[in-house]
Amino acid sequence: MTYDYPSITELFDPCRNQKTFRPKKSTPGSKGAQLKNHIDATLGSGNLREAVKLPPGEDINEWLAINTVDFFNQVNILFGTLTEFCTEDNCPTMTAGPRYEYRWADGVTIKKPIEVAAPKYVEYLMDWIESYLDDETIFPQKLGAPFPDTFRDVVKTIFKRLFRVYAHIYHSHFKTIMSLKEEAHLNTCFKHFVLFTWEFKLIDNAELTPLQDLVESIIKF
Repeated sequence: MTYDYPSITELFDPCRNQKTFRPKKSTPGSKGAQLKNHIDATLGSGNLREAVKLPPGEDINEWLAINTVDFFNQVNILFGTLTEFCTEDNCPTMTAGPRYEYRWADGVTIKKPIEVAAPKYVEYLMDWIESYLDDETIFPQKLGAPFPDTFRDVVKTIFKRLFRVYAHIYHSHFKTIMSLKEEAHLNTCFKHFVLFTWEFKLIDNAELTPLQDLVESIIKF
């Protein structure tokens, strides 16, 4: 059975959700635009498992790069709907349930992990990801430009940390998501995220533990 999933651009109607956390990142170059169109077309077909697969003849790093931008935008917009609910008072630490707490470090300006409120963690995270997306030595803007040897490691770290935002949302804000009638969007985005990271082995299983049951239900379905 297949479902008519909306395209990425339709998942969050910008007219309905005005509280965008920050401006969406655009897809670099004509090649990126072609791959973005492919993503939207395959998502519209309703088969997310097929949508995440590397298109025939395409470079895997190009595919990882364009999807990294897309998933960054998805999480960015999704969290934007929660900024009035996920506050320093309501979420004084970045947690995923009572057993898991995430501390922030970027290895440059903050080398030792520090405890911060959830919205501050997400702010740090989005700034950190954006700095990589804007760095042409890591995410090349020109078609055919080489990717660095560290590219895959950077992408894995980005996805690992984006997962933490999903984990926080599900554990701390799912009732709010339901009251906003956004649970279908959240679940579709997370399913897409899980299938993509599983396809390319981007997140270690241990990192998925806070949402293990949900992840397993997606993978096995």
